[in-house]
Amino acid sequence: MTKSQAHIPDPDEGRAAQEDAFEEESFFHHDRAVDAVPEEPAAMAPSEEYKLTLAGKRDRIVEIFGVLRKYQVTRGLTPVRLRCMLEELGPIFVKMGQILSTRSEVLPQAYCDELGKLRTEVDPVPFSVVRECLEAEFNKPLASVFSDIDEKPLGSASIAQVHRAHLLSGEEVAVKVQRPGAQQVMARDIDIMRTVARTATRVIGDDAVIDLRAVVEELWTSFREETNFLMEARNLEEFYAFNEHVPYVSCPRPYLDYCTEHVVVMEYVGGTSIADSARLRSQGYDLATIGKHVVENYTTQILDDGFFHADPHAGNIIVKEGVVFFIDLGIVGRVSSHSRVILKDIIFSVAEGDTPKLKDALVRFAVSRNTAEIDHAALLEDLDLIVADFATVDLADLNVGEFLTAIINLAHKHKVELPSVVTMVARGMVTLEGLLAEYLPDVNMIDIISEHIKREKSSFKRLEELLEDLEHQGGRTLKGTMEAGEHLGLAARMLTRGQLKVNTEFIGSEEIIQRLGFIFDRLSMAVIVAGLFMGSSIVYYAGIKPVIFGIPVLGFLGYAAAFVMAIMVGRDIWRNGHHKK
Repeated sequence: MTKSQAHIPDPDEGRAAQEDAFEEESFFHHDRAVDAVPEEPAAMAPSEEYKLTLAGKRDRIVEIFGVLRKYQVTRGLTPVRLRCMLEELGPIFVKMGQILSTRSEVLPQAYCDELGKLRTEVDPVPFSVVRECLEAEFNKPLASVFSDIDEKPLGSASIAQVHRAHLLSGEEVAVKVQRPGAQQVMARDIDIMRTVARTATRVIGDDAVIDLRAVVEELWTSFREETNFLMEARNLEEFYAFNEHVPYVSCPRPYLDYCTEHVVVMEYVGGTSIADSARLRSQGYDLATIGKHVVENYTTQILDDGFFHADPHAGNIIVKEGVVFFIDLGIVGRVSSHSRVILKDIIFSVAEGDTPKLKDALVRFAVSRNTAEIDHAALLEDLDLIVADFATVDLADLNVGEFLTAIINLAHKHKVELPSVVTMVARGMVTLEGLLAEYLPDVNMIDIISEHIKREKSSFKRLEELLEDLEHQGGRTLKGTMEAGEHLGLAARMLTRGQLKVNTEFIGSEEIIQRLGFIFDRLSMAVIVAGLFMGSSIVYYAGIKPVIFGIPVLGFLGYAAAFVMAIMVGRDIWRNGHHKK
């Protein structure tokens, strides 16, 4: 459907749609693939950067404990009560709940489903405060920037609110203004969480179900990037550039000259939310066409561009004049070319029922390359179950979100640490599948994705990605070969000098290793019993005094010890044998 063929909504419909669109904030983690974006320097602690005081932290802790007592957390929480409690605790706790809502390996599915409903709709700040913030950011009167600005916000959330305005040059824009003090409030809560997570990690140790410190650091990274509106403006510009020549997908263009760390000025887009299928249908749109356009483009974002919208919920997708607009790009995901090749391998390995290929792809994807800690046999066995569940399903019926979630849970079970971008991709797919269920009732996303992978953009693009992957794998292979040669040379030198020592490690079932331990323990006891018996016999024939019952005391004690130990060994053997029966 082209722009010339589309129905143009009236202004009131457009305004209502964008009010819904801007009403909710995204709170998901912004991901960068390790080999796609250079690492940033480590950020300083919140208390240092935001000058948080001990008194302020103490007051906040008292407030938090008051909320916990109100919801009686010691007696357990239902999914609904947990969601309500997090909403009352504030935006950073809402963000944490939204992150946990994607971790089905941590929480039961009922809790994940309820936490997925978390939103942060709050009362707007007075326009007088908004005016002061804007004039402070622009360092000039508001009238010298905008010819008019609507005092009633389009939407208001815990971090920012959005107002409709016109620039002096006449362009209609949406102005997103960060709430005063929002950064300090969230930074204070994260600082408290860091202290709690650090203490809990020391107490729990390696037995924790989830890495609390990693979750808090994910919150910190997400918070820093979501409250830096210059980053959102650049994301909008980059997304627009990627889709500039796509006739059916776009995003609001930012006005970079008016964007600051706390203000984003972007093109105002009035349209109909994709969630309002009835209105779209009444405007003459074909829902199946819109659904295919959204899925096709989202696949392109992930597998071709490596730059995708991290939270494609209904409030962030609107339709205007036949064009699908993705809005609110505060948080995006990035996938390196190497990771894109692996994602394709994972999808096709399941479709082909190739478990070894699926296992190799997961290991290649792992953040940690220490594969010696992975039980490859057990991993293959569990992957066989996933392939059996999904490979027998028709490709059009394969649930890609459920499949990726199963892969993530299995990797967590086997301590294969996958990059967070995998979780982001799975989350985005699950969100779109639920959103487009009415649009594509007979077509599954995996069907569109597979067709996209098969045809791709061009032969040159496929060759380019293949060469990049070969380069990545070749570099790792060369490095491993050089390290192996160095180790072999060192081993040869140590062998010629008689200094070589060999450490043997059994990798496999814990039960087998335990049984081997029992065997060696019994052999040791048997040797000791035999030694005591032989030594006591020597003492007896030597006639060493003193004697008791005609037997030397030392020999008598040796016989007694050997007899008791022999009874213990026999009893242990009989008990284990009886237990096995």
